[in-house]
Amino acid sequence: MSQPHLSASLLSARLAAFAACLASLVFSSPAVMAAESVSAKSKSDAVWSQWRGRSQQGIAPEGDYPTEWSEADSTKCMVPGSGASTPVVVGNRAFLTSGIDGKNHLLGVDIDSLEFVFQTPLGEDRGNKHRKGSGSNPSPVTDGKHVISYFRSGDLACCDLEGKPVWHINLQEQFGEDTLWWDLGSSPMIVDNLVVVAVMQTGPSYIVAYDIESGEMAWKDDRMVPAPEEAAQSYSTPLATEIDGEAVVAVLGADHLTLTDAKTGKRLGTLGGFNPDQEKYFRSIASPVITGNVIVCPYSRGGTLTGVDMKQLIEAGDDENAAKNAILWMRDDIGSDVPTPAARDGIVYLISDGKKDAARPKGTLSALAAETGEVLWDTKLERTRASYSSSPLIVGDRLYVTDEAGTTSVVQGIGGDSEPELIQTNEVDDDEQFTVASPVPFADGLLLRTKSHLYKVTR
Repeated sequence: MSQPHLSASLLSARLAAFAACLASLVFSSPAVMAAESVSAKSKSDAVWSQWRGRSQQGIAPEGDYPTEWSEADSTKCMVPGSGASTPVVVGNRAFLTSGIDGKNHLLGVDIDSLEFVFQTPLGEDRGNKHRKGSGSNPSPVTDGKHVISYFRSGDLACCDLEGKPVWHINLQEQFGEDTLWWDLGSSPMIVDNLVVVAVMQTGPSYIVAYDIESGEMAWKDDRMVPAPEEAAQSYSTPLATEIDGEAVVAVLGADHLTLTDAKTGKRLGTLGGFNPDQEKYFRSIASPVITGNVIVCPYSRGGTLTGVDMKQLIEAGDDENAAKNAILWMRDDIGSDVPTPAARDGIVYLISDGKKDAARPKGTLSALAAETGEVLWDTKLERTRASYSSSPLIVGDRLYVTDEAGTTSVVQGIGGDSEPELIQTNEVDDDEQFTVASPVPFADGLLLRTKSHLYKVTR
């Protein structure tokens, strides 16, 4: 079992081994916040604008959120069609996607009444390959005036808040067909006035940015990095951050971490080595998280977790050997395959979805110091047959974790170095596998998209 390397000599040894195999506070980027501030009514209207929220780190805005609920004291509506996207929220309206009658759809839901106010068709639904998947897995994003949705068919479309199309393009028609073995899962993200999409697959792979207002392409970074077979394929979502005052797009997948200038599309840094033994089937699903200058990268099908100094990676430029020195630590005894971690105040929180014989079996919740990789605490949730695809949500001093049966565990006292307390386990009647979407905060409570329903829970 490996431990984080805290001394310079031990760190050097780890980096040397890594090379041989190759042959603080949560940082809410001003660039990200600028996108949040554009709103139809006020800055606070875009309550949950992206898959992992305003900061992209899974942190709920301050509020008095419920900790306990059941089927009896929650309300729900059935979501038509098939989809697994996490909703985004502007004011009292939630937006999500679904494949209905052979068409991709963007859906608008009035949160007060849980009634659908529009269903806008946006191209042909490709359906699903995997039992957890659909043609509508990626979550939409919003700048408070527009909602941009992305589908397995390659359709990328911008609508206004009433569901009226503003522009609509198809990435696969422009840049090549989808070659992923499974269902597209990478969500678009917003930085400044751009929406950014990452395509990592066997064959042509790239990061591309479009102007939100016009739909015109701003830049494209051809991300052709070496990775074998399925390891070249990724379902992770890009992150926006800021390094030395400049907006940067971070992307993890295809055995590499890349940093790209958000304004120009220029590649600023590339770090390989996440698959030193060249395993053929190391497709990646979980996205990284960022705190300060440190990006924490889950990889190896949940087998490893690596902390990287992004500023040092940029300073390395094209020097591959210097890029390796940006690695702060790496652990092979902890990780997360599907759920993306959450991060705040220099601490990373993750739920293990590993096998029974893993060092931390399925349902183990862990907190690590982002700069050192030190495990601050582990705690086990109640045993369940269900696994975890939903990503954890930080709510004040609590963490909310939803399993694939739609059951949400609430853990309290997460901010210290002692084990927190499981205070509630909340079940709903829609326990059909598979709940994939993550819980979403809104002004008065939480939204939870299960396999077939959208639940609203309030105090």
